[in-house]
Amino acid sequence: MAATPEKPAPAAPRRKVGRHRGEGQWALGHYTPLNGNEQFKKDDDSLNVRTRIETIYSKRGFDSIDPNDLRGRMRWWGLYTQRKAGIDGGKTAVLEPEELEDKYFMMRVRIDGGKLTTEQLRVIGEISQEYARGSADITDRQNVQMHWIRIEDVPAIWQKLEAVGLSTTEACGDCPRVIIGSPVAGIAADEIIDGSPAVDEIHSRYIGSPEFSNLPRKFKTAISGSPVQDVVHEINDIAFVGVEHPEHGPGFDLWVGGGLSTNPRLAERLGTWVPLDEVPDVWAGVVGIFRDYGYRRLRNRARLKFLMADWGPAKFRQILEDEYLKRPLLDGPAPAEPRSRWRDHIGVHQQQDGRFYVGFAPRVGRVDGSTLAKIAELAEAHGSGRVRTTVEQKMIILDVEQDRVESLSAGLEALGFQVKPSTFRRGTMACTGIEYCKLAIVETKARGASLIEELERRLPDFDEPLTININGCPNACARIQTADIGLKGQLVLDENGEQVEGYQVHLGGALGLEAGFGRKVRGLKVTSAELPDYVERVLGRFQEEREADERFATWAARASAESLS
Repeated sequence: MAATPEKPAPAAPRRKVGRHRGEGQWALGHYTPLNGNEQFKKDDDSLNVRTRIETIYSKRGFDSIDPNDLRGRMRWWGLYTQRKAGIDGGKTAVLEPEELEDKYFMMRVRIDGGKLTTEQLRVIGEISQEYARGSADITDRQNVQMHWIRIEDVPAIWQKLEAVGLSTTEACGDCPRVIIGSPVAGIAADEIIDGSPAVDEIHSRYIGSPEFSNLPRKFKTAISGSPVQDVVHEINDIAFVGVEHPEHGPGFDLWVGGGLSTNPRLAERLGTWVPLDEVPDVWAGVVGIFRDYGYRRLRNRARLKFLMADWGPAKFRQILEDEYLKRPLLDGPAPAEPRSRWRDHIGVHQQQDGRFYVGFAPRVGRVDGSTLAKIAELAEAHGSGRVRTTVEQKMIILDVEQDRVESLSAGLEALGFQVKPSTFRRGTMACTGIEYCKLAIVETKARGASLIEELERRLPDFDEPLTININGCPNACARIQTADIGLKGQLVLDENGEQVEGYQVHLGGALGLEAGFGRKVRGLKVTSAELPDYVERVLGRFQEEREADERFATWAARASAESLS
């Protein structure tokens, strides 16, 4: 009898083999664009859009703008479409971009190091009045933003800005954005080292250059030699912090990989000491790593902080030294603790040359073109030709003789600014909010201004350093996670079950001393209408329960959920 043939074994399931795409890292050979943003950047260098704005769009109008230019490349020249009026926050994530946007732009004027002459400030004020319906906001990155800009007017605005040495070049976009710096660099009597030559050299060499005009995402830089650490270095992609090396003298400690948004991360030290003249080269090396090794596949993982999280500081330093600098870096000490809990330079302070600088506080950075021009006039009338913006949405007038300080302070008061502001005016910041921003869910600027007034009325004697940061969405432009009281805008239910504007509350965040992110208490949300009551209540409990000289952030970390609610 013939043997029964064996039944063939079932074939192994075929493994689906797909094209390996990695994370879109150029250094690993992954050059194929993996999303729409990477595609339009590959199709044309975003810096080239300026020519089309000047020769086509400004002449043919808004409707002639190519979508990839409108919602992409124009950012490299400081232009975003602004939110159409009347669209409530509940529709922010529902509507298409073309439904949300108006036919007007926000324009961001790039102000590296916060440095302005009074002539430049006056020109910004004039542009605001002529082209932007008087709008002007000081940002927490030392820029000035204007709204209601028509595409037809952009070339004329650029001409006016560039005539006085200002620009909007790479003020937004996937590129090296404004370099924030100590607003009193080269001025303050207690300065460790003046970082402004490095700011100027980086700007001169690299800003507007195709070498770094296509990065995976935005890149944020901070440079300061101030002992008060006045540039929020912990939350920048790269930061140079003034230190005194025991052998080599003053220089900078290098920090890399900070950032906030929906995945906050503090920067880490690489443990190096960088002399002033090497800062631009080291900066370019770090940016080069980001350009070549940064993750380009997913936009929400494209910031440098994600690469740092995966590599760690030791590997990052090794790649920087071996592949980009071609030399080792010197080891160096960590910076000392900041000398002040306030880092905004508000008040009257003596300069190195014996004159004085005067820092003053607008409310939540909101000013207007007419007022900017008046500040310029007031500064000049008191012998100054220089002003500064800060990362706390404040301003400073430099070079004031001692016998003119009191008169200048009175003049600022007459304009509505305070040289000796309350804790609440000094410590409250707000992002642009739903008034103009297409990402926002709630109003912020007016809410912040009214909150300041209400708290000043209710708690006139509260004088502890305190920060209240108000953001219109989860993206943390106003640094909510690092504030004593951080308010993240969202829609919440009121006592009647109606959906209204409100905030998720973060408590006890800090930069500088014991840097860390705020605590979220489960279910702790507050409506906009309830906000003054809530802040008054939680500050009252802080004053009742705090230990001697305890900071709000320290108390909030240990307080009960009941005390924080």
